[in-house]
Amino acid sequence: MPQNINQPSNQIRLTNVSLVRLKKGKKRFEIACYKNKVLEYRSGVETDLDNVLQIPSVFLSVGKGQTAPTQDLAKAFGPKTPLDDVIMEILNKGEMQVGEKERHAQLERVHHEVLDIVAGKLVDPKSKRVYTTGMIEKALDQLSSQGGGGAAAAAQHKTDEGKQGNTGAATTPVVTVNGESATSKEKAVKEMPTWTGVVTTKSAKSQALEAMKALIAWQPIPVSRARMRLRVTCPTSVLKQAVKGPAKKKKKNEVLDEEEDAEEGEGERATGTVKDRILSFVEQVESQETMGQDWEVVGFVEPGAFKGLGEFINGETKGRGRVEVFDMAVTHEGD
Repeated sequence: MPQNINQPSNQIRLTNVSLVRLKKGKKRFEIACYKNKVLEYRSGVETDLDNVLQIPSVFLSVGKGQTAPTQDLAKAFGPKTPLDDVIMEILNKGEMQVGEKERHAQLERVHHEVLDIVAGKLVDPKSKRVYTTGMIEKALDQLSSQGGGGAAAAAQHKTDEGKQGNTGAATTPVVTVNGESATSKEKAVKEMPTWTGVVTTKSAKSQALEAMKALIAWQPIPVSRARMRLRVTCPTSVLKQAVKGPAKKKKKNEVLDEEEDAEEGEGERATGTVKDRILSFVEQVESQETMGQDWEVVGFVEPGAFKGLGEFINGETKGRGRVEVFDMAVTHEGD
């Protein structure tokens, strides 16, 4: 006698899917998507929901095939919210569950993006030529295999410490290496930036910045940031004005003489002219000239100094000066 099999009407079996989950209103909602399509939708490559969703329904559990009741959707997303808007909110804000192949593909994509960014921003300090992505990859692999770069330095530190320990007495309180205490050197090593590899939980840009900091700090290959080429325009009327710096702090029980007080003025002291300060930001001057009431200088600036230069120009010229970037990263192509 055949047995009756109960198949609930609200159960839909789906396989080979990529799930997107969103917890809202004490309930967890899921949607079933095609593999590799969720990332394409979020990046703007795919815009048609029919190509992203395996079925236009919201589930409480895709694995069990249990669709979400209308009452639960209304309570969590609002009674007048259309189903398409609910699906789009889950798709945009939900947590994505990806398979091993999709996760590997995403990791490879971020890895290549990081290498491209780093290779375009770092150059050889002497020749100013760019490195290939392969050379950058080998240098980063070297850092990650050494625990971010700290393992090699720590080993060297222990070797140096051992040499000092062998020559000194057992009761020596502080071991010094090249004039520095061992503890201070070890602390400095720990504070240096490290690199342990690419992850998918951070943006490629932020990871590229971390990679560049580690490469510059540890120098597995000779690298430096590619300089920016820019033009600074400043009114000639403010060039010779004295730049005021913070006042010299008085030590305990110390009184500055009257001449020093007069020079300091109201809590500030002169640190050069506006022109001197602008040129101090510029590593290499390409040209400078005066055109009418404006003075212009074109030169190369370290990327780390760009923000400070912009703030100084805006503050000292009260908006009359400007900084124009010609090239974000000046490099020399070739062998």
